[in-house]
Formats: sequence, C-alpha cells, structure tokens
Amino acid sequence: MYTLNLNQMTQQEFLDEYWQKKPVVIRQGFKDFVDPIAPDELAGLAMEEQIESRLVHKQDGQWQAAFGPFESYEHLGTENWSLVVQALDNFSEESAGIIEAFRFIPHWRLDDLMASFAMPGGSVGPHIDNYDTFICQGSGKRHWRVGDSGEHVEFAAHEALLHVEAFEAIIDVELDAGDILYIPPGFPHEGISLDTSMSFSVGFRGNSAVSVLSAFADHLIDNEKGSQLLTDPNRLVTSNSGEVSNNDYASIKLQVQNLLDDDINFKKFTGQFLTTAKHDLDILIPDEPFELTEVSNLLNSHAIKRLGGLRAFYFEDTIEQGLCYINGSELAFSAEIANGVKLLCDKVMLLPDDLSDWSHNAAFVELTTELLNQGYWYLAEAE
Repeated sequence: MYTLNLNQMTQQEFLDEYWQKKPVVIRQGFKDFVDPIAPDELAGLAMEEQIESRLVHKQDGQWQAAFGPFESYEHLGTENWSLVVQALDNFSEESAGIIEAFRFIPHWRLDDLMASFAMPGGSVGPHIDNYDTFICQGSGKRHWRVGDSGEHVEFAAHEALLHVEAFEAIIDVELDAGDILYIPPGFPHEGISLDTSMSFSVGFRGNSAVSVLSAFADHLIDNEKGSQLLTDPNRLVTSNSGEVSNNDYASIKLQVQNLLDDDINFKKFTGQFLTTAKHDLDILIPDEPFELTEVSNLLNSHAIKRLGGLRAFYFEDTIEQGLCYINGSELAFSAEIANGVKLLCDKVMLLPDDLSDWSHNAAFVELTTELLNQGYWYLAEAE
C-alpha cells in the first residue's frame, strides 16, 4: 500500500499550484519506500516479446538505444547504462499499487507506470516529455536537473532518442528512496544515476485533437456513420463558378459539426477511445468458466481485482442509464446496479464488505461472472 505524503499540502492545493504549471520536489512523498519489483525481475520482463522496453547507453561518447526483447545485459558493463520498461502496471501487480496513490487525478488521464533501472552514470539523456510525470525514486540515488518551460531546441541524439540542448536548471537535486519529482509537460529534464538505482514514473497524458479526430474518423467508418452526402436542393444560380460562397462553406462545416454534435454517438466513441488499452494486457482466461451461483458465494469471501492496465470508465450522466465502457467496448447493464458498476470502475480492488449490497443481486452477479470469465477481473484474497 503506497500512501502519498504531500508534505502538509492538500491534493487540491497541489493541483492548484503545481499541476501543469511548474515542477516540484516532494521529499519523502512515499515514506519507507521499498521497490515493488527487483532489478533482476525487471530485466527478466524486458526479455519478453510483449513487453515494451529499451536500453540506453553511451558508446565512445555517442548515445545508443535499443528496443527489447533483450537476451542479455552482461556486455553493457557496470556503469553508464539504463533499462526502461513501459506499462509495468500491466505485468506487475505489486508495482501497479504505486498508481493508487494518484487516484485524485481521473484515471482516464493515466498513461502508464514506467520503471527504470540504471547503473552508476546511467541516464536516458536530457529531454522533454509531452505528459505529466511523477518520478518516484526507488532504491539508490539519482541527480535530477529540471529547466523552465519555453523555447528549447530538440535534436536526435540517436534515431530512437530525442534530446534537448543544454538548459539552465530551476531544480537541481538528488533524490533518495521515497522522494518524488513532479514535472509537467514541456519542462526539459535529465536524471543521472549516482549508484545502482531504480525509479518508477507515473505518467498522465492528454490526447491531441488530431489523435481524437483521427480515431473518431475510424469509428465513423467502422460503424458506417457519416456517409451521407452533402445536399443542396435549394441551390441558387451563381455568376462566380470558382467561388465557394459563405453559405456553401457553412454547409460543409455544418456537415462535420453535426457528427460532433451527435452526443450519443460521440460519447460512445469517447468511452471506447478512452478505455482502449495503450499496451498489451496480460489477460488470463479461467480454465473453467465461473457459474453464477459460484460467483455469488465467492463475492462473500473473496476480493475481486481489476486486471492491470485494464481501463473501465463511465460518464456521470449515462451511468444511471446503464452504460459504461470497458477495454474499448460499450457495456450495457441493468440500471439498478449502476452504483455497483461505479465501484468496479472507481476501485481496482473490491473487498467482500464493498460488495455486501451486491453479492446477491442477480444482475450484478451476472455482470461480474461475465467479467471474471473474460479475464478482466480476477479473484484475490481479501486483505
């Protein structure tokens, strides 16, 4: 269990003063922090095909980067290299617990949990991220420099590494285990390991309008919507055939605007878009499907836990109508269990006490059985 300590600052005060505004060091944000995963285990994950990972090091003064899976690390020596693993929350239940401390930020903004192991001198170089990140220092120490936002020149230090030119630091610190460095998008930064170290970064990313519109276009095509042609039965004679009149321009714009104004369709797209997994999920289908009666009994004695990396959201104005979104799909359910579905979406793990009002509700048990059989939720020991 990771509890975030904001040093006499409330969560709202943090959001008001720092979120997307300026970086800040939170000393001992996690007291008595212990790495949730060992370096050897992290290195082992980076040897697997479905894991997104990379190695960054310097060779003859030049930056080098390689993408996993990796077969060995012995050739890298004992200094000046770093291993990065993305979406660790999808594959390490213990590591995913770090994210729980940041639930005061809506989960749809979450990108993933990234882990980094570094030898002394190891770094990925000076760079700028386009997302908010909470860098949680694990074992060992790292030296961090953070510059101010503004105009910075970026360049390719390697085909897989976009670096930024030298910057003046507004934060220059060493982080110990449990310290947290928050950096908003657009602030250049560089971390260098002072000894063998681990760090865990919780990233929050917003989508660009281009990415949303591109995905929306795919949604329209897949659902055979938006194929109606522009019509103009009341066309007037024009004396300027090369002109696009203001009225014609307005008609073209309205044709697109009407698709965005179709709130039912756009909300369905948004729910599916936001819950689509950003990385491969480690889904394990039960060997034997669960039965309804079995699940009803199990909910009284076991916790149920959401699969790492699985996204489950709802809209505040349609949840009561019996709609939510899980792993890229819209899910309809009986409106009577809306509050129970909220629990499933709001909490990663639900204990028997959380489900006491729902374990004998036929509609809720049916939904939970379906989710268990899909491998989206699984049984866990009640803590």
